[in-house]
Amino acid sequence: MMNNDSNAVYWPRGAKTNKAKPLAPRVPSMEGKTVAFLWDYLFRGDEIFPIVQRELSARFPGMRFIGHAEFGSTHGEDERRILASLPERLQTLGVDAVVSGMGC
Repeated sequence: MMNNDSNAVYWPRGAKTNKAKPLAPRVPSMEGKTVAFLWDYLFRGDEIFPIVQRELSARFPGMRFIGHAEFGSTHGEDERRILASLPERLQTLGVDAVVSGMGC
């Protein structure tokens, strides 16, 4: 839009094209659920995931974990293939929740 008024003010952000969607309902408890770890192999997942696993196990008995090595790196050469196959893999493995670790 052209405007010859030198005092005109424009908002630099475009109009929203997507509407917010409602969040998925929370499960009543994570007790006995299966959690998968995904990692891009860039930032300390090998140190952090064992801590997360220990703390979640203490809080939610019977929780099962699937390590990041089961899926491969979510960044790099095989990224597209791994991410494309992820929904089916998660369903096949019975995963209820994912902890995704990303580096910077």
